[in-house]
Amino acid sequence: MDLSFSADELKFRDEVRSWLETSIPANLREKVLGYQELGKEDLLSWHRILAKKGWVAPAWPVEWGGTGWSVVERYIFEEEMALAGAPPIVAFGVTMCASVLIRFGSEEQKRKFLPRIYNGDDFWVQGYSEPGSGSDLASLKMRAERVGDHYVLNGQKTWTTLGQFGDWIFCLVRTDSGSARKQEGISFLLVDMKTPGITVRPLILLDEAHEVNEVFFDNVEVPLENLVHRENEGWTVAKYLLGHERLNTGRIGGSKRELAKLKDIARATLKDGRPYLEDQRFRDRLSLVEIELMALEITNMRFLDEMRRSGKPPGPEVSMLKIRGTEIQQAITELLMQVVGPQAQPFKAINYDGFDAFTASITPRYFNFRKTSIYAGSNEIQRNIIAKMGLGL
Repeated sequence: MDLSFSADELKFRDEVRSWLETSIPANLREKVLGYQELGKEDLLSWHRILAKKGWVAPAWPVEWGGTGWSVVERYIFEEEMALAGAPPIVAFGVTMCASVLIRFGSEEQKRKFLPRIYNGDDFWVQGYSEPGSGSDLASLKMRAERVGDHYVLNGQKTWTTLGQFGDWIFCLVRTDSGSARKQEGISFLLVDMKTPGITVRPLILLDEAHEVNEVFFDNVEVPLENLVHRENEGWTVAKYLLGHERLNTGRIGGSKRELAKLKDIARATLKDGRPYLEDQRFRDRLSLVEIELMALEITNMRFLDEMRRSGKPPGPEVSMLKIRGTEIQQAITELLMQVVGPQAQPFKAINYDGFDAFTASITPRYFNFRKTSIYAGSNEIQRNIIAKMGLGL
């Protein structure tokens, strides 16, 4: 097992790092590092910069615009992006919907959607969760009735991240309610959000941010050609997509960046007249998080080495990355709250300057990161996946 980067991989890392230093717009970097909201144009402008460079979809096949990078090079790229404070590549289009289309889509669907996803012409969002059907996704109830040359959709999706920006949404819908198993009778549809009958309603979170939404479908007509794979076999597509989503939820690069920032703030913040970093109990907690992050990085490198040698994606054990990665992300926000203390504002503040503006964003970030252990399948569900599919329990 090789857990180190080769000379060529280190050279590649330096190339990526150098390009990012000069290519990330200063205003976007400041927003990311200052925990400010990124709007639709912020996200798409960075997407288009990467698309012009040819780096927006590293995992795609070369014939559709992929880079041809190895799995290790793709990991290096993602880590360097996070360390540099680059805006995220919104996963719903490039990573999730595109991976489904490349694996299950018709040639016509690929020609129609993939170039637009690559160029950032459409903003995609995900329609999976419903009221009462989140972690137990297979219990979804949103109906799609086949009528002539189209489906008629009725129902609701919830917790739709960035749904207010959406041009298109991919949805799991129930096309057969009579199936013996709830995983059967589900289909995967692509839906234009400009279609009459779609209503997006904001869900305002504890941090007062509008990040997630409810989406209502009232007799929404979707052409039959927007069905991906086969009718009533959408669960196969859903499982494939969730595997891609969970592989990237560890966010090791982002946690390394935030850990370094936490140390800097702890050095500059006083407790009883001494830097917070010298407080023994705080140092103990900080050391534990750093050790856990190092262990997570080594585990991720093990997966990368296995993928490098076998060429196959990881199995259910990839859920380990999701569990530990999200717990580490939450722990770092907790420690940051502890250091900043009373300066952390309970909600979003305006007209703050300098350090005050940063501290005003810490509590909203803490609130927001409570969700990391829930999305992409809650951590409790991930442990069940490991126990049943990995250990055979």
